[in-house]
Amino acid sequence: MNASIIDPLQGDFPEMIEEYLEHGTMKCIAFNRRGTLLAAGCSDGNCIIWDFETRGIAKELRDKECVAAITSVCWSKYGHRVLVSAADKSLTLWDVVSGEKITRTILQQTPLQARLHPGSSTPSLCLACPLSSAPMIVDLNTGSATMLPVSIPDSNPVVAPPSRNKISDGTPPFSPTAACFNKHGDLVYAANSKGEILLIDYRSVQVLAMVPASGGSVIKNIVFSRNGQYLLTNSNDRTIRIYENLLPLKDGLKALKDLTALDSLDDVEKLKVVGSKCLTLFREFQDTITKMHWKAPCFSGDGEWVIGGSASKGEHKIYIWDRAGHLVKILEGPKEALIDLAWHPVHPIVVSVSLTGLVYIWAKDYTENWSAFAPDFKELEENEEYIEREDEFDLIPETEKAKESNVNEDDEVDIVAVDKDSAFSDSDMSQEELCFLPAIPLPDAPEQQDKCLESSSKLVESNNSGSPLSEEGRPNGRTMNHASSPLEEDPGATRLKRKRKPSEKWLDLQL
Repeated sequence: MNASIIDPLQGDFPEMIEEYLEHGTMKCIAFNRRGTLLAAGCSDGNCIIWDFETRGIAKELRDKECVAAITSVCWSKYGHRVLVSAADKSLTLWDVVSGEKITRTILQQTPLQARLHPGSSTPSLCLACPLSSAPMIVDLNTGSATMLPVSIPDSNPVVAPPSRNKISDGTPPFSPTAACFNKHGDLVYAANSKGEILLIDYRSVQVLAMVPASGGSVIKNIVFSRNGQYLLTNSNDRTIRIYENLLPLKDGLKALKDLTALDSLDDVEKLKVVGSKCLTLFREFQDTITKMHWKAPCFSGDGEWVIGGSASKGEHKIYIWDRAGHLVKILEGPKEALIDLAWHPVHPIVVSVSLTGLVYIWAKDYTENWSAFAPDFKELEENEEYIEREDEFDLIPETEKAKESNVNEDDEVDIVAVDKDSAFSDSDMSQEELCFLPAIPLPDAPEQQDKCLESSSKLVESNNSGSPLSEEGRPNGRTMNHASSPLEEDPGATRLKRKRKPSEKWLDLQL
């Protein structure tokens, strides 16, 4: 779609279901950084890589050791690796191009969500949020895990005792905790059941700041916008909250340590003071009429829109707000519960997963503005009487002379340099990014190959024996002369070639 013929006043958010993807029973989805590939985890333990441009399957990652449902999928920064967490307590890191498994780690608890470290092109660290345990940093190379603190007691122990055993032992009696990395991966933002957001230095396993959320209810989801300027939380009080990140996008850990160095961390109130300098409440979203719970809320690619799915059973509704807090659209899908959502990193496209395992693609219903091709063209609602100018049909009208510009047509035009996309401002141009997977033709099934060989052999035998044109089948009782047949066998007898009749010009040359 040409951007020049799109009406800019329509709004950059989807409006209708364009199509759907179907392969097994898909449970969770994630776009790569450019939005060209879509990873989908299935209930049978497989991970499907979709080419989002062609809407076809580019790769299928199969793990014979995993037959449980996939709970989350996550891409590495440059798209060469995919991390898959499953209900069998496993974390599997895949090489996307080769389709080979790099590492597989088993935890003691089922990871509901796992996120790769965003600051490395080949990450070996991930943040896992288990079902009934505190979030942990897992080293995928060694299998070791470090438990992160999820609360601040009234007494002094702000630093949780690090657990760096091979497999973490985590059975604390609290509900699942949501956590995420910041944009560059130097801090972890963990949200607990008390409605608190903890800013954690995961290397020293130390809480550096705390931000109490209004209401104090359990926070179920926490996610950063793509540019790292806003933080979204989804609480049990049926409210989606947006916080503005006051820390610098780069070296956020250093800036936070500078703030904590001013005061001692012995007092919880001082942690709150530091937290108020890190995050500030920006906006709240909720449905004041139905008071519904929200499912898989997230930002748009540019951070201008916020979406959340209805958590009601048998209802596939997606609510879209602008960042100012206004509800701009409610997308109503089929009568199937919604379980996951993702917004395309670049385009106004939303992808949703239904309970039945189908992936629906919501796109914009574009109204084309063809007058954009001719800026001087004026669209008319009805006929108008036109009065021509006096010089309109002159060879060189005066108006054309006035429009002559001083542009030097001899200047060279640069057609090689690529303008930097603001959506990928942190791209490292020296790092090769995986945007598409090479098309690999799939071999035919052995049964189909046997059928093809059998049919071709029967055709050769029939031509040799003359059975299709036998004496009983010909009107004059004569057999067909195979020497003059237009069908001629090749030496391998595996295929047939059609014999051409020589042209008259070629015969003249031979004489």
